[in-house]
Amino acid sequence: MALRLREIKLHLEEDETLLPARIAESLGLDPAELHNLKLVRKGIDARRKSAILKVYTVEFEVADEVEVLKRQADNPHLSKVDPPAPFTPLVSTPGRKVIVVGMGPAGLFAALNLRRSGAEVLLVERGKPVAERLQDVQTFWSGGSLNPHSNIQFGEGGAGTFSDGKLTTRINHPLVTEVLQSLVDFGAPEEILWQAKPHIGSDRLRKVLVRMRKKLRDEGVEIRFSTCLTGIEQAGGRLAGAILNGDQFEACDSLVLAVGHSARDTYRMLQQSQIALESKSFAIGLRVEHPLELINQIQYGLPSHPQLGAAEYALAWQDKQAGRGVYSFCMCPGGVVVNASSEAGGVVVNGMSDFKRDAACSNSALVVTVGRADFSSADPLAGVAFQRHWEEQAFTAAGSTGSVPGQPLLGFLNGTSGDLKTSCQPAVVAADLSQVLPAAVSEALRRALPQFERRMRGFVGPEAMLLGVETRTSAPLRILREDHGCSVSLPGLFPAGEGAGYAGGIMSAAIDGIKTANHVTCHLNSF
Repeated sequence: MALRLREIKLHLEEDETLLPARIAESLGLDPAELHNLKLVRKGIDARRKSAILKVYTVEFEVADEVEVLKRQADNPHLSKVDPPAPFTPLVSTPGRKVIVVGMGPAGLFAALNLRRSGAEVLLVERGKPVAERLQDVQTFWSGGSLNPHSNIQFGEGGAGTFSDGKLTTRINHPLVTEVLQSLVDFGAPEEILWQAKPHIGSDRLRKVLVRMRKKLRDEGVEIRFSTCLTGIEQAGGRLAGAILNGDQFEACDSLVLAVGHSARDTYRMLQQSQIALESKSFAIGLRVEHPLELINQIQYGLPSHPQLGAAEYALAWQDKQAGRGVYSFCMCPGGVVVNASSEAGGVVVNGMSDFKRDAACSNSALVVTVGRADFSSADPLAGVAFQRHWEEQAFTAAGSTGSVPGQPLLGFLNGTSGDLKTSCQPAVVAADLSQVLPAAVSEALRRALPQFERRMRGFVGPEAMLLGVETRTSAPLRILREDHGCSVSLPGLFPAGEGAGYAGGIMSAAIDGIKTANHVTCHLNSF
């Protein structure tokens, strides 16, 4: 049995070599009595900017753990380490064929686990391998044409490939540790295992994806890029196979649908195939950008410090007048804002950071919840149409050139224009951003910004820039599935991940992919 101790604190200037002595002192032990010391979590407490602390959680062993627990019975920060909760292992499925659609985290982890169960796995991705995908994205950012099948939304790694690579999740599940360790095995920085808010960064994530692809192929997974799911075949009331690229039939026993939240043509195909879908709430808004040192100063009281990374923030406010939540989303410290469009004639913005988070600015989405009442339709694809409409409005507002519409934050509040200083690629055009959002969303943002200023003094100021429009916060619909993971409409079809409406971010999507693989193996052994 090991012990876990939380809330061990060091000042910014104190070295981590002091941890054993600090632990031993707090427990009345000699440092030599601590064995197999392991760092579990490291975070920053900046509530008192004059005394910022590094806060640790550690695990360790001692000769008589029962005695230490007894002696420290009143210590709320000390506990024994319980063994991890068991997760049902995959059922063996040799010789059964499964098609996995999509190479985001859900699809990648589903394919890896299905192959380890013995299934014959075909993994298809409409986009390109990450290196070729990066070239297509950079061409677009340089003013070239948009490739609708290879862009920030589509390609190896999914939409998260061009992001901050955040690995935070509110899911408390034993698979969290498994996913993190797998990412480290594929080349992610080891510190993601103990960071309070782990991230890989877009640059490191690309290298992880290449190693994961090699592992999948070494395990026997067939991978096809530039291959789009365009239809599903049914026979005898269950899935019989998939139509790929319009005319290629592939028979299979099951299909994992992990297409991501921007696969609008796939959603339409599913609706036409009478697969049960339902619209759901999501959020839209703008992306705000500040100088990195300004956000550091607000959060830390310092523009920079060698012991502190780029500062993060999370803001939320409930607009009681409108009955909507307003919140920051996908905050990218030390990053850039990019045009993340996947369709011609539309503009979508997103943020991304490299691992070092050392760019000159920090950015975050500021979004407002929207739902069925805003879509004015019961059609499950109404949310998709809603997104597309406002993306087209943003495209028009920026002169229909592929540039991004922008406005100083203060100008958005008072209805004026001003100079635009932003990292956004490929280019920014001055616009009235109230014209690229529903009136209710613009009004909610204007009511929320003074509240955010009270939380972060300096947030609403002349250096803050807004860019629009941010619409792809999550899937606008859900592909309905049973508790055992199968589509309610078609046995053998398994919706998974963020695009199916069951995850939000890299970690939860990866975990859903593993759980879906488990459901598939159970299903394959039931008939």
